[in-house]
Amino acid sequence: MTTKPLIAPLGADADHAAAATTAPPAQTASRWLGVAAMLYLLICAIGVIGNGFKGLGADSAQGLFDFATNPLVGLFVGVLATAIIQSSTTTTTLVVTAVGSGVMPVSVAIPMIMGANIGTSVTSTLASLGFVGRKDEFQRGFAAANVHDFFNLLAVFILLPLELLFHPLEKASGALADLVYGTAMPNPENADLIGMATGPITDALGINGAMGLVGGGLVSAVATIALGIAMIFLAMRYLGKLLQVLMVGKAKSVLERTVGGNPLVAMGAGAGVTAVVQSSSVTTSMMVPFAASGTLTTKQIYPLTLGANVGTTITALLAAFAVTGANAELALQIALVHVLFNVFGIIIIYGLPFLRMVPVIAAEKLAKVAVDHKSVIAGWVVSVFLVIPAAGIFISTAL
Repeated sequence: MTTKPLIAPLGADADHAAAATTAPPAQTASRWLGVAAMLYLLICAIGVIGNGFKGLGADSAQGLFDFATNPLVGLFVGVLATAIIQSSTTTTTLVVTAVGSGVMPVSVAIPMIMGANIGTSVTSTLASLGFVGRKDEFQRGFAAANVHDFFNLLAVFILLPLELLFHPLEKASGALADLVYGTAMPNPENADLIGMATGPITDALGINGAMGLVGGGLVSAVATIALGIAMIFLAMRYLGKLLQVLMVGKAKSVLERTVGGNPLVAMGAGAGVTAVVQSSSVTTSMMVPFAASGTLTTKQIYPLTLGANVGTTITALLAAFAVTGANAELALQIALVHVLFNVFGIIIIYGLPFLRMVPVIAAEKLAKVAVDHKSVIAGWVVSVFLVIPAAGIFISTAL
């Protein structure tokens, strides 16, 4: 029995593949109900994790993040965690929850958010390995995948020192959070609709419910946090699968028509599709076959990846809505940091002509070397996403 590929072949075969993905209305409706259920589970997971953090107590909870008080360690933690779990959504959601629970300051969370942006770009790089046996296709696909890596690395290289010196992200996100909290956005303390919807589940599973039976005290609190993380994994796994079935065919046709045109339109398409499928990895990985076939160039795909970076921030904003209490506004602030980091990166790197093509040039040069020296591929992935972050964490904590 054969299965349909996630990315359909180009040309006439793509139309047949897209047509084959149509489903009866009842099946489509059930899938959309599944999407709603997974979103509900995701929001419940945030509440469960927050419940666990509160159960730890201020001193114990803060201890969980003592190792990341150094901004560089926070950056490395974000890279490593996201590369391992293959989901910046999970990392940023946990960071938003930790800030909202009062156990992580915004200044520490910002580098972790930056690290998550780097870690998530490994997925499209891995997707390009499917073409490793075909030299020309692999070179084009690998370059298109790595333009995401190089943009995110360059954005961190520029913005992290600026943040440490002048705090532009912290100040801008704080001002924006003050502006919209309780005005443009509802104040959760005044109208906690999400809390009312998820409270029964959170209470039933938290330290005063099922997890309270595990052992009490610290054990129950840690078990509650672990349960919440598992719920996030479950929700994101099935949410991604459902949205791929429902949206990837449509998203592919939109991207085909827009990516090769105006860069701003391509950015908008990347942001829109990623907001729908809840994963920048899906959007950027979906472009790899188009690049490998020569249908789209790395330069054409480049602005789409920038839009995907912005589109993926919607999940952190959703997570911020699930946070209540004294630090709810801080949770919103760190979610806005995720948005502003990507927006500022686009303005600086894509907006300045002398920086605009740096990620494209770097990606194409790496691909040219990698196509003849396969060890470069392993060296790039292992060093950038695993060895360097792990070594940075070890050295910093040891000292």
